[in-house]
Amino acid sequence: MGVLGQYVMTMADWAKRQEPDGGIVTDTVEALAETNEILDDMLVAEGNLITGNRTTIRTGLPATAWRKLNYGIQPSKSRTAQVDDVCGIHEARSSVDVELAKLGGNSPETLLMTEEAPFVEAMSQKMAGGLFYFDTDTEPEKFLGLAPRYPSLSTANVLNAGGSGSDLTSVWLVGWGPRSVFGITPKGAMTGLQREYKGIEPVLDDQTPPGTYYAHVTTYQWKLGLCVKDWRYIVRIANIEQGDTNGITPELMIQAIGKLPSMRTNSGRYAWYMHKSIWTQLAILAQNKSNVALSWQEVFGQKVLTFWGIPLRQVDQLLITEDALT
Repeated sequence: MGVLGQYVMTMADWAKRQEPDGGIVTDTVEALAETNEILDDMLVAEGNLITGNRTTIRTGLPATAWRKLNYGIQPSKSRTAQVDDVCGIHEARSSVDVELAKLGGNSPETLLMTEEAPFVEAMSQKMAGGLFYFDTDTEPEKFLGLAPRYPSLSTANVLNAGGSGSDLTSVWLVGWGPRSVFGITPKGAMTGLQREYKGIEPVLDDQTPPGTYYAHVTTYQWKLGLCVKDWRYIVRIANIEQGDTNGITPELMIQAIGKLPSMRTNSGRYAWYMHKSIWTQLAILAQNKSNVALSWQEVFGQKVLTFWGIPLRQVDQLLITEDALT
């Protein structure tokens, strides 16, 4: 028999959601909520495959020559390769006993809605972390994130901040766009997190043999993948000592920008992604007026920290326990 309350709401859970007047709490402090701004920035498009998206990449240019009189030119051709990016299906299921939902004379929908925000938050955290760390070599049911695509210092567009050990982090520069980097959904699938109330269904409990009771069932589903159409629009600054004020420097960030192709060729959205500890270090540096590259700009009425006009975005799911890249 499983642990009571591990997977379903119990009377104790219900009691912790009561207002003093007997109503259901509708304003819970979401103390476990994180800041994962990469989900706000990511462009998402429908893939051209039912499993994801196929990209054709130019891998070689045709040979050219100077022609001499009375001599011909040999024919030539370009070369291409195709890369498939797959999507994963992220799901969750909420089940609330119909009798529990009726307690106190409250509307069942009121209790059910108290579970919506935490399910959305939990799935968002998994997706944000997955955009960086999912690896289909070890977990084929997921999609391929950024870190396995840029796994070592010998990989193109990976810079070394010089840290060592296993308490490191990375800063990422990403140029989102339809010809560079974007999220994908399977062909014909809905975009974004989908919530569906299934109604009242019979549910098996965890006894042996199992018994049946009726519950309000809600499912959550998010189909997502990541397409790196042009690898040049992503730069990783790795091996950053997150407690070292010299771990990430403006010089390294300028080097990262220098790795990008001309921004004029990609009209998408550029952003830096980093753990809040690194963001804080750079915000402190921005207070030094001599650091003209780091500045505060107003975007849609909000103050945004930028480096060379590119916004610095916080991602709590970026690890500060990465192993050193070699």
